[in-house]
Amino acid sequence: MAEPLLSVRDLRTYFYTENGVARSVDGVSFAIGGGETVGLVGESGCGKSVTALSLLRLVRAPGRIEPGSRIEFGGKDLVTLDEKSMRAIRGASISMVFQEPMTALNPVFKIGDQIAEVVRVHHGGTRQEAWHRAVQMLETVGIPSPAQRANEYPHQLSGGMRQRVVIAMALVMNPALVIADEPTTALDVTIQAQILELLRELQQKFGTSILLITHDLGVVAESVSRVIVMYGGEIVEEALVTDLFANAHHPYTEGLLNAMPHVGQERERLATIPGTVPPPTAWPAGCRFHDRCPYAWDRCIAEHPPLYQIADGHVSRCHLAVEPERRADRHEPFVVQKAIA
Repeated sequence: MAEPLLSVRDLRTYFYTENGVARSVDGVSFAIGGGETVGLVGESGCGKSVTALSLLRLVRAPGRIEPGSRIEFGGKDLVTLDEKSMRAIRGASISMVFQEPMTALNPVFKIGDQIAEVVRVHHGGTRQEAWHRAVQMLETVGIPSPAQRANEYPHQLSGGMRQRVVIAMALVMNPALVIADEPTTALDVTIQAQILELLRELQQKFGTSILLITHDLGVVAESVSRVIVMYGGEIVEEALVTDLFANAHHPYTEGLLNAMPHVGQERERLATIPGTVPPPTAWPAGCRFHDRCPYAWDRCIAEHPPLYQIADGHVSRCHLAVEPERRADRHEPFVVQKAIA
């Protein structure tokens, strides 16, 4: 990769609670290039959304980004930037598409006013100019009768329309990076496909980089060039999307792929990963996936694995990289259950 647009190094975001220190993001490092789409995947509780909020410095007490973390963007370290400078970046150079548009939109302001406000805050100009830009952006994201819709309130739009409005707000200033946090979760499959296609079209038009956060590997397969898999607050695997689907190395990634439904798959053959993600206040010693992993042995319990190089551009946080024969000792890697009728 050439000089990356965004470079994250040893990002640690902890929450100081009555139950102890929750290490939600614990030493995450990755980079995103200009015009690149990167997928960030994992179960709920793995640290994906906290990573996204950390990039925009939106983590609030009792959480904080720990000293030593670095988020480099445009030649600046966002971790040490003052709040005024950070506000100038949010919404202009880096913007975010949230998973639930009704929480991202103000219910008592018109759609056009909310988009126009972004323009006026970052670009200035008259109210009329900002309103005109808002209507243009609604048209760009495929909302019919954009001038009419600009005068409506969020509750008057469907879920898919509201998500398009949120995307319009995120892209109105032509940012270099868009963080899309589960942008299709609350939508039916038809609308999901439309939103993902819209993001692809807008990326091609504006050259925007996208960090797509999701738990759905089906979405990842169709939308990104590179995949980062998170578990237990840290990255456990990273690879090009084609390499990940063809040669997944980490057992957690393997479990996620096995749990995907496939065309022609018998209904009763549904693979699952046993157990749940442990709480971030009590990550297990050694490999954080060892208590759910069918391949785990003594080394996994005692020694926290580094990110091993598997191939060019492919890394995995698993001791199987140096002891691959351990994988052959297991014949039923993940639990297969009867599907619920």
